[in-house]
Amino acid sequence: MSFHDPILFCSACGSQLVHQEAFGRVRPVCPSCGRVHFEDPKVAAAVFVRDGGRVLLVRRVNEPELGKWSLPAGFVDAGEDPRHAAERECREETGLHVRVTNLVDVVHQQVDREGAGIVIIYAAELEGGKLAAQDDVDASGFFGVDDLPPLAFESTRSVLQAWKTGRLDML
Repeated sequence: MSFHDPILFCSACGSQLVHQEAFGRVRPVCPSCGRVHFEDPKVAAAVFVRDGGRVLLVRRVNEPELGKWSLPAGFVDAGEDPRHAAERECREETGLHVRVTNLVDVVHQQVDREGAGIVIIYAAELEGGKLAAQDDVDASGFFGVDDLPPLAFESTRSVLQAWKTGRLDML
């Protein structure tokens, strides 16, 4: 099942595409020039930031998962190092400057056609800034393990479950 809008014409020569077997599955293929169109997933990067026994979360103002809380995260731009994307997204959403220290997890998820199919989650340390909800969130804050708000996305839920059970203590 595809979450992407259908590709109808070849990006190389403009011919109408056909669907046929290519590289182990049915894909859009150009009958004129032979170019195969691969549907690539969107990639997002997130940060898991702790302050003492609390974790940084942001409340979403957009669908999907409007009004629920997640790790600071966003799409990785073409050519951007995912670690830098995670740091940038945290700064844009919370006003906090962080430094990525470790890889926590890579999660496959697909919530809708516009969402990230792959989420790379990094542990990060606070370096400065002033906490303030910005960009595409309307609240941000630190939460203890026993006072977590309603959570958005499998990637956030799985990392926070690992945190609650002590599996992230080494980070």
